Amino acid sequence: MSPAPRRSGLLVAVLLAAVASGCRPQEDALRFPRAPIVLISIDTLRADRLPAYGYDGVETPSLDALASESLLFESAWSHYPLTLPSHTSMLSGLLPPRHGVRDNAGYELEAGIRPWLPERLRAAGYATGAFVSSYVLRGATGLARGFDHYDDEIERPAGASLDAAQREGLATVARAAAWVRERSETPFFLFLHLYEPHTPYAPPEPFASRYADPYDGEIATVDLVVGGFLEELRRLGLYERSILVFTADHGEGLGDHGEQQHGVFLYPSTTHVPLLLRLPGARRGGERIADAVALADLAPTLAGLAGIELGASADGSSLLAAKAGDAAQRRIYAETYYPRLHFGWSDLKALHDARWSFVEAPEPELYDRLADPRLETNLVERERRLFAARRAEVREIDRPLAAPAAADEETAARLAALGYLSGGSRTLEGPLPDPKSQRHLIGDIENGFLAFGERRFTAAAAHFERVLAENDGMFDIWSFLARSRKESGDLDGAARAWERALELSADPGVALAAANALLELGRHAEARARAELGLVGQPQPAHDLLVRIALAVGDGAAADRWSTAALAAGVASEGIRRRLALAAAESGRPAEAAALLDPVRESATAATLDVLGLALSDLGRHAEGAEVLARAVALEPEAAKWREDLGTVLLRAGRLEEARAALDRAVALDRRRAGAWTALGVARYQAGDARGALAAWRTAVEVDPRAFDALYNLGLAAAAAGEPEMARRALDRFLATAPPARYGGDFPRARAALAQLGGGG
Repeated sequence: MSPAPRRSGLLVAVLLAAVASGCRPQEDALRFPRAPIVLISIDTLRADRLPAYGYDGVETPSLDALASESLLFESAWSHYPLTLPSHTSMLSGLLPPRHGVRDNAGYELEAGIRPWLPERLRAAGYATGAFVSSYVLRGATGLARGFDHYDDEIERPAGASLDAAQREGLATVARAAAWVRERSETPFFLFLHLYEPHTPYAPPEPFASRYADPYDGEIATVDLVVGGFLEELRRLGLYERSILVFTADHGEGLGDHGEQQHGVFLYPSTTHVPLLLRLPGARRGGERIADAVALADLAPTLAGLAGIELGASADGSSLLAAKAGDAAQRRIYAETYYPRLHFGWSDLKALHDARWSFVEAPEPELYDRLADPRLETNLVERERRLFAARRAEVREIDRPLAAPAAADEETAARLAALGYLSGGSRTLEGPLPDPKSQRHLIGDIENGFLAFGERRFTAAAAHFERVLAENDGMFDIWSFLARSRKESGDLDGAARAWERALELSADPGVALAAANALLELGRHAEARARAELGLVGQPQPAHDLLVRIALAVGDGAAADRWSTAALAAGVASEGIRRRLALAAAESGRPAEAAALLDPVRESATAATLDVLGLALSDLGRHAEGAEVLARAVALEPEAAKWREDLGTVLLRAGRLEEARAALDRAVALDRRRAGAWTALGVARYQAGDARGALAAWRTAVEVDPRAFDALYNLGLAAAAAGEPEMARRALDRFLATAPPARYGGDFPRARAALAQLGGGG
């Protein structure tokens, strides 16, 4: 293997030799070209909590059966105890220093990073599909590259907050199974990610009652979900001929070494993962491999089994080169920058092999896991030679850290709901505290995250306040405290917390969060000053917020200036475009309105589609306008306005029956919509239902006495229907109340009708 490129100079040889073992020759020349490939990744699953790895506290019949037909790797390791960096290694075959993704937020997979397994398989003729269960793995991170279909749609239940950011495994599997059914006759690569047993642990029945430990209950749930999916593969005739991988991105602390969840430490509790590889026909099934292997080995293994070249620059190597019963001393690299980026503590790095675990920290650690499986005795002093060798190896590994990009407020909120921090755009330098020395704070931090995720915001705030009382410089905890206070109704406290977070990090996202809090408090001048700080870094949401602030103080001219400035700078959001388009349409410039909204047509919200559809109709493009409005109705079927406007445009297009159906539904949804009643009256009248039309127009006027179109139509139609009193009342009111600037052209006809009725005017 040639030296891998690094940001400056060359990646030192020890990274390749000690960590990845180079590109060892594939000892088993098994090839299965065009065989289906299924990679199943379970979030937050410890290897030592599965019966296949010796645990007896939970029943997993489906995984036990799969393990009996698979190669089981006893010493498989994650390179990072967080979801996004770990999966990036899994799909690339690269270590975190190479692919550069060092946290769940603030880092994206660069387009030029190679190799990338989905791309290589797609180029070889495989259909490629991914179905993920967490917002952390959304396609926008770069993971969607190379996939024909990347399903990251996390549906939000009715009434749930915007923070809902995961979906149940059964829902994800149902979508994945549907995709597979359509491709059962073609080679495909499926990446399936399930979020159980991530916190908060909430297994369904019967597992909630069966297991005292909810983590075990969630593992039993995963077993059921995975078992159902494997059964579907059997039904389709795919199971026996597929290459199947079952693994996890990382483990879970569960209280070991003072960590309940994951991200801070690199002990086996969070880095030792299960790994099963089932080959077609269950070849080599039942073998247990003792050699240390890594998640970066998955991409080269799967590429090799498919008979394609992944690329010479991968750090991982084939799992089939690992030896059964041979505890060879291959060392697997792991790292975490989570404590540095979020808490101001030192980052950690580690080397794990089949026997030893070494952690490089301000106070380094070395453990013999065979003699000391609970890692209670640090052997740094006793094993000086081994310690020196491991430290020398790990210090040679190039680990440049790029500053994370700032997360926008919505991304931060979604990640916060999962207990993940989004971080600022800063990186700390110099000696930092050893995370071990801060264990007494971890409990409050994790309990605060848990309470936040469960929407117990007052309790969450109390946990965070205790942490900050001891360490006032923790930027992310101030951010979580601010969100907790806001959700619990303490807007003033939220604003103070955001201000402190802003002092610690000149992050434009934090500035905008502070501005939002100040706006809610009515402190408009301060809000505007904070929002302007976000113009560099997050110009689109900053302009949106500045428009909102201007409107809040009644300064329409300032709102217009900020809207126009956003458009000129190329950062106008959909909301700003819609605002400008509405103004153009109301001023009789529908072409300008349509041009403003056309760039966002494909991804537009229902409100924007409504404005665009009406503008297109005003231009005489009724069919196109109706199509756009039908999309708005499909997005929000219970919104009466969209159906009213669709009915109006269908009327213009002469599609009478469709128009009546849309308008009937509009008034059924909201009887207070005078415009819908007015249009429905026109539709009924054109269909020959004069009595129905009169009833609709009367209702419109009852709902809104300023429904002048309805008054005018009612007067003329009543006169024609032989209802003189009704006609006189309507026409008199029309002439007395309708604004001449808009309806003056209709006055002569109204007066003429009154004259024929013998009325005034």
